[in-house]
Amino acid sequence: MEKIAFSAELAKIHESELDPHEKSMLAEAVRQMDMAYAPYSHFFVGAAVLMENGNIHGGCNQENASYPLCMCGERVALYHATISDPGVRIKALAITARGTKKGLNRPVFPCGACRQVIHEYERRNKHSIALYFRTEDGDVYISENGSQLLPFGFDESFLLD
Repeated sequence: MEKIAFSAELAKIHESELDPHEKSMLAEAVRQMDMAYAPYSHFFVGAAVLMENGNIHGGCNQENASYPLCMCGERVALYHATISDPGVRIKALAITARGTKKGLNRPVFPCGACRQVIHEYERRNKHSIALYFRTEDGDVYISENGSQLLPFGFDESFLLD
Protein backbone atom coordinates (compact mmCIF):
# COMPACT_ATOMS: atom_id res chain seq x y z
CA MET A 1 0.00 0.00 0.00
CA GLU A 2 1.23 3.47 -0.89
CA LYS A 3 0.48 6.32 1.49
CA ILE A 4 0.05 9.87 0.25
CA ALA A 5 0.61 12.74 2.66
CA PHE A 6 -0.50 16.33 2.40
CA SER A 7 -0.09 19.36 4.58
CA ALA A 8 -1.07 23.00 4.79
CA GLU A 9 1.10 25.88 5.90
CA LEU A 10 -0.23 29.15 7.29
CA ALA A 11 1.57 32.38 8.07
CA LYS A 12 0.53 34.20 11.26
CA ILE A 13 0.78 37.96 11.68
CA HIS A 14 -1.11 40.71 13.47
CA GLU A 15 -3.56 42.75 11.41
CA SER A 16 -1.51 45.88 12.11
CA GLU A 17 1.22 44.41 9.86
CA LEU A 18 -1.01 44.20 6.77
CA ASP A 19 -0.84 46.56 3.82
CA PRO A 20 -3.68 49.09 3.33
CA HIS A 21 -5.58 46.93 0.79
CA GLU A 22 -5.44 43.91 3.08
CA LYS A 23 -6.56 46.01 6.06
CA SER A 24 -9.50 47.35 4.03
CA MET A 25 -10.47 43.82 3.00
CA LEU A 26 -10.41 42.65 6.63
CA ALA A 27 -12.38 45.71 7.76
CA GLU A 28 -15.05 44.87 5.19
CA ALA A 29 -15.16 41.26 6.42
CA VAL A 30 -15.76 42.54 9.97
CA ARG A 31 -18.47 44.93 8.71
CA GLN A 32 -20.14 42.07 6.86
CA MET A 33 -20.00 39.86 9.96
CA ASP A 34 -22.07 42.47 11.76
CA MET A 35 -24.72 42.19 9.01
CA ALA A 36 -24.94 38.39 9.04
CA TYR A 37 -28.36 36.82 9.48
CA ALA A 38 -27.82 34.04 12.02
CA PRO A 39 -30.90 33.78 14.26
CA TYR A 40 -30.54 30.01 14.76
CA SER A 41 -26.84 29.27 15.18
CA HIS A 42 -25.84 32.70 16.50
CA PHE A 43 -22.60 32.15 14.55
CA PHE A 44 -21.83 35.23 12.47
CA VAL A 45 -19.47 35.00 9.49
CA GLY A 46 -18.20 37.90 7.43
CA ALA A 47 -16.15 37.61 4.27
CA ALA A 48 -14.62 40.05 1.82
CA VAL A 49 -12.97 39.60 -1.54
CA LEU A 50 -10.10 41.77 -2.77
CA MET A 51 -10.05 42.02 -6.56
CA GLU A 52 -6.94 42.64 -8.66
CA ASN A 53 -8.30 46.09 -9.53
CA GLY A 54 -8.42 46.99 -5.82
CA ASN A 55 -12.21 46.72 -5.43
CA ILE A 56 -13.52 44.94 -2.34
CA HIS A 57 -16.80 43.02 -2.21
CA GLY A 58 -18.34 41.53 0.91
CA GLY A 59 -20.71 38.81 1.97
CA CYS A 60 -22.06 37.29 5.16
CA ASN A 61 -23.83 34.10 6.15
CA GLN A 62 -27.59 33.92 5.61
CA GLU A 63 -29.46 31.33 7.64
CA ASN A 64 -32.84 29.80 6.99
CA ALA A 65 -35.11 27.77 9.26
CA SER A 66 -34.68 25.06 6.63
CA TYR A 67 -30.94 24.61 7.24
CA PRO A 68 -30.03 23.20 3.79
CA LEU A 69 -31.10 26.54 2.32
CA CYS A 70 -28.51 28.52 4.29
CA MET A 71 -25.64 30.24 2.48
CA CYS A 72 -22.14 30.72 3.85
CA GLY A 73 -20.53 34.15 3.92
CA GLU A 74 -17.58 33.02 1.83
CA ARG A 75 -19.75 31.95 -1.09
CA VAL A 76 -21.94 35.07 -0.82
CA ALA A 77 -18.78 37.23 -1.07
CA LEU A 78 -17.34 35.25 -4.00
CA TYR A 79 -20.60 35.36 -5.95
CA HIS A 80 -21.05 39.06 -5.18
CA ALA A 81 -17.51 39.80 -6.41
CA THR A 82 -17.94 37.89 -9.65
CA ILE A 83 -21.20 39.63 -10.48
CA SER A 84 -19.93 43.09 -9.46
CA ASP A 85 -16.56 42.89 -11.25
CA PRO A 86 -17.02 40.51 -14.21
CA GLY A 87 -13.74 39.41 -15.77
CA VAL A 88 -11.59 40.76 -12.90
CA ARG A 89 -9.52 38.18 -11.08
CA ILE A 90 -9.88 37.58 -7.36
CA LYS A 91 -6.70 38.29 -5.42
CA ALA A 92 -7.67 37.37 -1.86
CA LEU A 93 -10.53 36.34 0.41
CA ALA A 94 -10.79 37.40 4.06
CA ILE A 95 -12.91 35.48 6.56
CA THR A 96 -13.81 36.33 10.15
CA ALA A 97 -16.40 34.92 12.53
CA ARG A 98 -17.96 35.52 15.91
CA GLY A 99 -20.06 33.28 18.10
CA THR A 100 -22.31 34.69 20.78
CA LYS A 101 -21.67 31.76 23.10
CA LYS A 102 -17.87 32.06 23.23
CA GLY A 103 -15.01 34.08 21.84
CA LEU A 104 -13.14 32.84 18.80
CA ASN A 105 -9.43 33.44 19.18
CA ARG A 106 -8.52 30.87 16.57
CA PRO A 107 -9.11 30.97 12.82
CA VAL A 108 -12.43 29.74 11.45
CA PHE A 109 -11.84 27.87 8.22
CA PRO A 110 -14.37 27.47 5.38
CA CYS A 111 -16.69 24.48 5.31
CA GLY A 112 -16.16 21.80 2.68
CA ALA A 113 -18.64 23.34 0.22
CA CYS A 114 -16.90 26.72 0.44
CA ARG A 115 -13.49 25.09 -0.01
CA GLN A 116 -14.76 23.45 -3.17
CA VAL A 117 -16.11 26.77 -4.49
CA ILE A 118 -12.79 28.51 -3.71
CA HIS A 119 -10.99 25.69 -5.52
CA GLU A 120 -13.25 26.21 -8.54
CA TYR A 121 -12.59 29.96 -8.57
CA GLU A 122 -8.84 29.32 -8.53
CA ARG A 123 -9.22 27.01 -11.51
CA ARG A 124 -11.57 29.42 -13.27
CA ASN A 125 -9.22 32.40 -12.77
CA LYS A 126 -6.08 30.35 -13.42
CA HIS A 127 -4.32 31.62 -10.32
CA SER A 128 -4.28 31.25 -6.56
CA ILE A 129 -6.53 33.10 -4.13
CA ALA A 130 -4.84 34.01 -0.86
CA LEU A 131 -7.00 33.36 2.21
CA TYR A 132 -6.90 35.57 5.30
CA PHE A 133 -8.45 34.32 8.54
CA ARG A 134 -8.90 37.00 11.21
CA THR A 135 -9.41 36.12 14.86
CA GLU A 136 -11.17 38.29 17.42
CA ASP A 137 -7.84 39.23 19.00
CA GLY A 138 -6.50 40.65 15.71
CA ASP A 139 -4.26 37.79 14.64
CA VAL A 140 -4.40 36.96 10.96
CA TYR A 141 -3.58 33.55 9.52
CA ILE A 142 -2.76 33.54 5.82
CA SER A 143 -2.89 30.66 3.35
CA GLU A 144 -1.22 31.30 0.00
CA ASN A 145 -4.08 29.56 -1.76
CA GLY A 146 -7.38 27.86 -1.13
CA SER A 147 -6.43 24.62 -2.82
CA GLN A 148 -4.11 23.65 0.03
CA LEU A 149 -7.21 23.48 2.27
CA LEU A 150 -8.80 21.07 -0.21
CA PRO A 151 -5.87 18.95 -1.44
CA PHE A 152 -8.03 16.43 -3.29
CA GLY A 153 -10.54 18.83 -4.80
CA PHE A 154 -12.97 17.91 -7.53
CA ASP A 155 -12.38 19.76 -10.80
CA GLU A 156 -13.14 19.77 -14.49
CA SER A 157 -10.48 17.15 -15.24
CA PHE A 158 -12.91 14.51 -13.95
CA LEU A 159 -15.61 15.69 -16.36
CA LEU A 160 -13.76 16.42 -19.59
CA ASP A 161 -12.35 13.94 -22.07
